Amino acid sequence: MNEQEKRESQERYKEKKEKGILFFPDLIFKDAVVALFIFIGLVALAYFIGAPLEERANPADAFYTPKPEWYFLFLFQLLKYFPGSLEVIGVIVLPTIAFLLLVALPFLDRSPKRHYRSRLIWVGITAVLAIGIIGLTVQAFLEAPPPVEVAQGDQTAALYVENCAPCHGASIRVASGTDLHNLIAEGKHEGMPAWSADLTSDEIDSLAGFVLSPGGSQLFVTYCGACHTAPALVAEEPLELKRALEEGPAFDAHADQDLAHLDEVTSEERTTLLNFLVVPDGQRLFATNCAPCHGRSVSYSGDEADLEDLIRDGGAHLEMPSWRETLSGTDLDSLARYVVQPTADDDGTALFEQFCTDCHGSRIPGAADIDDAREIIASGGAHETMPVWGDILTDEQVAALVAYTQSAASGVSSEVGQRLYAQNCASCHGDFGEGGANPARSGDIIAPISTAEYLKTRDDLTLRSVIAQGQPNFGMAPFGNAFGGPLDDSEIETIVAFMRSWEENPPVELPPEVVPSSVALSGEEIYIGLCAQCHGERGEGFVGPSLSDPLFQYKYSDTEIFDSISTGHSATAMIAWGEILTSDQIAQIVTYLRQLGSGDATTTSGAPSFSSAVLPIFEAKCTMCHGSMGGWDGTSYQVTMNTGNNAPVVIPGDVEGSLLAQKLIGTHETGTIMPPGGQLPDSELQLILDWIASGALDN
Repeated sequence: MNEQEKRESQERYKEKKEKGILFFPDLIFKDAVVALFIFIGLVALAYFIGAPLEERANPADAFYTPKPEWYFLFLFQLLKYFPGSLEVIGVIVLPTIAFLLLVALPFLDRSPKRHYRSRLIWVGITAVLAIGIIGLTVQAFLEAPPPVEVAQGDQTAALYVENCAPCHGASIRVASGTDLHNLIAEGKHEGMPAWSADLTSDEIDSLAGFVLSPGGSQLFVTYCGACHTAPALVAEEPLELKRALEEGPAFDAHADQDLAHLDEVTSEERTTLLNFLVVPDGQRLFATNCAPCHGRSVSYSGDEADLEDLIRDGGAHLEMPSWRETLSGTDLDSLARYVVQPTADDDGTALFEQFCTDCHGSRIPGAADIDDAREIIASGGAHETMPVWGDILTDEQVAALVAYTQSAASGVSSEVGQRLYAQNCASCHGDFGEGGANPARSGDIIAPISTAEYLKTRDDLTLRSVIAQGQPNFGMAPFGNAFGGPLDDSEIETIVAFMRSWEENPPVELPPEVVPSSVALSGEEIYIGLCAQCHGERGEGFVGPSLSDPLFQYKYSDTEIFDSISTGHSATAMIAWGEILTSDQIAQIVTYLRQLGSGDATTTSGAPSFSSAVLPIFEAKCTMCHGSMGGWDGTSYQVTMNTGNNAPVVIPGDVEGSLLAQKLIGTHETGTIMPPGGQLPDSELQLILDWIASGALDN
């Protein structure tokens, strides 16, 4: 193109630019053509490739990993950098600023120039935003959570079911002092093969530990191991596990099985077994594989890497002192014989219990022969061989075991927290925080406290405060010592640590279904649900006083008990239940409390009981003086009736003529009123008078 043609072209361009292009129909036609091609392309892609949809949302599916579409990933990744109260910045503030910037862009950039070099500011801002969006999207893909996988569970339990359960059934009873490792390895009893040919030494050691393991592990073997492997049960939904244990033979999957033994499972054992299966793998692995030798925890103060190496490598790691200078030659011989053959030497049993059980517990180490055993005992040194757990456990299980071992060694054991939770919290919140029916409100439910949402939105300080101070408006009494409850600060801290163990793998995500019922709860049901956690299931007393005690039953009228339940006691953990329960429900509780006390305070004939009603008053108010200073004695029925300077002091059926009654009510002619400090409370006085009037029976 020569200079003249170039000049003519620029003039035509300038002319058309000054004239412009009509929006309609020219520009609209061009946009319509482009939109049509794009639409045809989308239809072709949908027809030939397809646009598959996922299944409908299913809240019961615990293995689905939700994620947004790829073009929204950058926004969700951005939210990760604004947690908690800062979330509003990522959700509202920043997107609003970006939107307003786009709206205001034509007013902010009014330059007629088009080349990017002439618009460096806005091109730079756009480039930064584009790079940020791309970077956040890439980061979101890299940090995407992996699909939920079925937990591996307890491999040792599977080893037991595969090799031992066909002959031994659900459990094995092992006599005290049995060297179970050698018994499994050598097959020393009728019909049992020598498993050393099929199993490694470490597998035999872990299997021996499983047979002897305490708590949930042993309960699993006893009640479930004959039919189930631990990995299969660990993979189940916790609520289904709970329902299977509660319904027993009535559970659908148990329909054709003989499961009468499940009726023997107590509420406490069910909670222990459920927690064994749903707690983090570390606690279950420790209970199964480590507790037989180490007990509930180990004393360890090193770092995490050294502990992991110790668990993975196993081997001789415990130092035993040299007993050559402490024990005589005869004692060393007896102890060596006992180690090789535990039933052969009674002296060896006593020596082992005295010098060895502090470290070895009930597990007797093995030795090839008596000479080897004697040399090991005499010289000491590193001798106890721990299995090479790195060859048995997965990397994830080793990591879980390390984490649990360190927490247990530091004194914050989730096992202790589990026990405290079961004692104080499970009756209302469920065995693993799943919530359930509110005992005080028919049709109402207590929300779960083990969901990811609940634990994420409440810090440890909040959880400690709720436990310590309670939530009276919701029917939760205070549990902290400072507020009249049974737990000290360290116990509350341990419960919170146990609750935090749910956070990694929450047992539930939704409240259990509660079928609304129009049937009012009985007094017994309300008492069991709300009162028993403090007063005991039969009113025997626990955190709160005994409600079945004869003195309580006689001391307080129905109206006084009703008012105490309704208004509570501000100085104790007793809250005002009148804000939660109806008057009819409180009246039913009072009626039920009278039933609890009826069997102890009186006999079948209605006469007050001497042993459980009258004698406790004598012991508390009279025997301090009369049991040691001579004269009348009230320490038993016989001496009550036959002792005293003016015996008999009790005339059966004659209240006015009985000197004991005269002294108590102040109608006596000689001496002083008893007790000297003043008259007995009316309830206690009336109880003694009623006992005399009904014949002063020895009942």
